[in-house]
Amino acid sequence: MLKDFIDSFKSSVISSTDKNGFPFSSYAPFIKIDGKFYIYISAMAKHYENLSINSKSTLFFIEDENLTSNIFARKRALLQCDVKKLLRETNEFEILIDEFEKRHGETVKILKKMKDFSFFEFTPFYGEAVFGFGEAYNIGGEKFEDLIQRGDLKGHEK
Repeated sequence: MLKDFIDSFKSSVISSTDKNGFPFSSYAPFIKIDGKFYIYISAMAKHYENLSINSKSTLFFIEDENLTSNIFARKRALLQCDVKKLLRETNEFEILIDEFEKRHGETVKILKKMKDFSFFEFTPFYGEAVFGFGEAYNIGGEKFEDLIQRGDLKGHEK
């Protein structure tokens, strides 16, 4: 269920923290390989700077509100991640850029030529998912794709 949900997205909301400790949210297209997420962004983007100075971030995936059956119960998943910037002049870069182009199309050919773009690798270490009322889970497993029933839920008070 979780894998299919996340795989249905081409981009993720990214939460990062700036140099003054303030939260910042944006989004970026991503690819996922072996349980890790990769984004390719410009140094001109605010989250590029934030991710360069703070190696913790959250990826957030949320159901389109136009498709949900109940606005109070939108399906969503968040993954808290360790983040690292990857070097451009590597074999890994070439593999990632090829995968990015396969998933996101011709625009990637143009972006590849822009030297201020870099890949950031997101490795999940904690996650939560909600798939409806009373359907809240922790996320775990080797590739952070397993839903784990939360035993800490006590229900809503009336």
